[in-house]
Amino acid sequence: MSVAKKRYKRVTVKSLVEMKQNGEKISMLTAYDYSMAKIVDAANVDVILVGDSASNVMAGHETTLPITLDQMIYHATSVVRAATRALVVVDIPFGSYQGDSKEALRSAIRIMKESGGHAVKVEGGSEIQVSISRILEAGIPVMGHLGLTPQSIYKFGTYTVRAKEEEEAEKLKSDAKLLEELGCFALVLEKIPAKLAQEVAESVSIPVIGIGAGGGVDGQVLVVHDLLGMTHEFNPRFLRRYMNLYDEMESAISNYVKDVKSKDFPNDEESY
Repeated sequence: MSVAKKRYKRVTVKSLVEMKQNGEKISMLTAYDYSMAKIVDAANVDVILVGDSASNVMAGHETTLPITLDQMIYHATSVVRAATRALVVVDIPFGSYQGDSKEALRSAIRIMKESGGHAVKVEGGSEIQVSISRILEAGIPVMGHLGLTPQSIYKFGTYTVRAKEEEEAEKLKSDAKLLEELGCFALVLEKIPAKLAQEVAESVSIPVIGIGAGGGVDGQVLVVHDLLGMTHEFNPRFLRRYMNLYDEMESAISNYVKDVKSKDFPNDEESY
């Protein structure tokens, strides 16, 4: 028997817990600017993540590490202006929370005050629990992130699937329970075995959002530029491209250049 889905005028952290309890899958996408966020929000995506992946897709860096707190706040401010329904979650960037819980709190407060975002996201488990606790004690909602954590890429040395071995899998399960106990409202699991991800999702009461973590979790997240095919070098197994905008945009721009060169654009009807 199907469960009636509740309509949310504004998605909140409480809404996501209700979705999990009702068996409704949660949709989450990235956005980094006003125009894209406006479209994503209009499509009724539940959560917009202002991800530090902006370092890759917006700035062209190889990793997420170079993006700064000021840059994340800039992107988040643009997204918040556009989002009227979705919950806006903002990544705290590398180096802004890991080593000093006081700095973690300052970073989270700056994001909330200056961008108007609704929550922050951090990568890691027990090693950053003091920072998470301090942020939560200030009343700021926190989303966790376990599995493949891109901010630690130089520690891992590779983007391959995480937690395939028993020891790492057990730590991930322990960290997931810890994040729930600390008070995180949700958790992202990235690039881990589907069976393990489902086990984690069933063991905690908070929503678990997957990326490359199979379908047994409570929701899914993708980078919007990957979903739309605006990027074409990145082809992991978990990515489903819903469009091929790279080729379509290149073709449209090439046609514009051709029309300008041939003096076809602008024509009389396009002139004053």
